[in-house]
Amino acid sequence: MMRWFLVLLAALSLSGCGYNDFQRLDEQSKSAWSEVLNQYQRRADLVPNLVATVKGEANFEQETLTRVIEARAKATAVQVTPETLNDPQAMQRFQQAQGELSSALSRLLVVSERYPDLKANQGFRDLRVQLEGTENRITVARNRYIQTVQAYNVLARSFPTNLTAMVFGYQPKASFTVENEAQISKPPQVEFGTKK
Repeated sequence: MMRWFLVLLAALSLSGCGYNDFQRLDEQSKSAWSEVLNQYQRRADLVPNLVATVKGEANFEQETLTRVIEARAKATAVQVTPETLNDPQAMQRFQQAQGELSSALSRLLVVSERYPDLKANQGFRDLRVQLEGTENRITVARNRYIQTVQAYNVLARSFPTNLTAMVFGYQPKASFTVENEAQISKPPQVEFGTKK
């Protein structure tokens, strides 16, 4: 009888100190992170088909293709483990590699505008639509992850649940950051062609 009483008392005290909330938010952040990785993998899987289609355009800029291939290789080479969520430097390396791939793909799509035959290619248009949809999915998945990590970190830093975090070793998790924060913090300069 005393044993059950102690178990019940321990369960009540753990649920009242935020322990269960840490468990729930930790699992939610892992799930949200898995969706982020899933969408990045989807994008990485599209790149070889996109490159193969663009290579069909005989005069396409080889340098642009090479950059995309190298950026994909670099992005897929970054090892991501569950511990990555608790390592800000590992998160930064991952984000940097994915950012380089995003930049290379953007450049490829901009350059493709100069090639009418490529733009008219149905396979290229389909891949472009899939890629744009994937970029949107990545944005949604990252947003969900950011929100989940925010809730987790608020719990880890608020009193009295910060005591629970300290006892059980729940460290704040790394979130996504913007690579070019200083650049985007400046308002854009808009010119309406005042020259005559």
